[in-house]
Amino acid sequence: MSALFPANSAIPAATSASRRRTIVATTIGNGLEFFDFTVYGFLALVIGKLFFPTFDSYGQLLLTVASFGVGFIMRPLGGIVIGAYADRAGRKKAMTLTIFLMALGCALIAFTPTYAAIGVAAPIVIVLARLIQGFSAGGEVGASTTLLVEHATPANRGYMASWQFASQGLGVMLGAVVVGGLSFSLTPEAMQSWGWRVPFVLGMLIAPVGMYIRRHLEESLHISPEAAVAPRESSLKIVCTRHGRTVLAAILSLVGGTTAAYVVTFYMPTYAVRELGLTPSVALFGAALTGLISFALAPLVGRLSDVVGRKPLILWSRMALAVLIYPGFLWLNASPTPAVLFIVLGVLSVGLVVQTVPGITMLPEMFPKAVRASGMSLVYSVGVALFGGFAPFISTWLLNATGSKLAPAWYLVAMTVVSLLGLVWLRDHTGRDIDAAGAHAAA
Repeated sequence: MSALFPANSAIPAATSASRRRTIVATTIGNGLEFFDFTVYGFLALVIGKLFFPTFDSYGQLLLTVASFGVGFIMRPLGGIVIGAYADRAGRKKAMTLTIFLMALGCALIAFTPTYAAIGVAAPIVIVLARLIQGFSAGGEVGASTTLLVEHATPANRGYMASWQFASQGLGVMLGAVVVGGLSFSLTPEAMQSWGWRVPFVLGMLIAPVGMYIRRHLEESLHISPEAAVAPRESSLKIVCTRHGRTVLAAILSLVGGTTAAYVVTFYMPTYAVRELGLTPSVALFGAALTGLISFALAPLVGRLSDVVGRKPLILWSRMALAVLIYPGFLWLNASPTPAVLFIVLGVLSVGLVVQTVPGITMLPEMFPKAVRASGMSLVYSVGVALFGGFAPFISTWLLNATGSKLAPAWYLVAMTVVSLLGLVWLRDHTGRDIDAAGAHAAA
């Protein structure tokens, strides 16, 4: 494998200016992608009424959050295919591909007639659009995080990678603000008639804007012409056979973080409206708050992880979350006011950022450069698909099955504890040269 990539390690050191350009371009582009992918979750109640009208309100919600989760089914495939493409053709080309796929998914949702107009074809098209978006998202995170890490030095890798999670917060914040603004300014009738389509039309702008921004990115994977056409072993095969234990431990370590992220960020607005009786605009303002905290705090946590290490931050923040989740839900149900919602979301969001930023930095650090995007994409997309995307669905099902409004809290606590087991088996590469010989022993 090393002979196949003779030029990969001969990459000029990134300058401070090029790092800043990489941060700006990646943050804006990835933020737009996550706006496109996540805004669907904020419109779950409206979409349920329009595309699944033959069911009762619970059935509508369950099917809508299931269609939100179905986008994650394609994440592993997208991670494998686009990750391998990023390792073969370069990170920039892979990220450009994800832009067009995400825009296509947005266009399908934006212009699909409702169930009342075309019947069962309507939800089928919606599911197809979510599958396309899931395929795109599966490759985007791996390629963009790898690009950020490879533009970093061993001393600032956590800071550089933190902008990946910051960009996710930016996308969530923009999505919540747009949907919340529409919900506040439009009548319920107008929102159901045409207002819900506006965010998806705006999301289509990712194609021209994202392309313009990413033209100015500097590639971090330099492949010689000979290596580009030479036959090579499958990236997936290399990752699974030579780094199999690392892959399994990394996926397990993602369980708590990704479950908490998707419940707190995407399910809580629906929970606040349906179970607590709060208005949609209040619930979406809470979601915007979580995005703002992620965007503002992530770079600071990234800097801190470069100093104290990744694993200590993950360990202590997850233990804190495990302790705080249940009391937070308990307080919220006892006092379902906007102020309590914002406080609970704010506290939980801080814990999420502190655990997720070092966690997302560790993933590309675990794999050698030749298969780094593939390894990162596989671990992240499988972990998020299994435990993140369907977290709103499982929370909704548990709430209905148990009759307890605290069921989602117990689910989060259990997943957080499980994720600590995977963390034990992972190596902490903080401050080390991850491209040095022997840095990634087969596992």
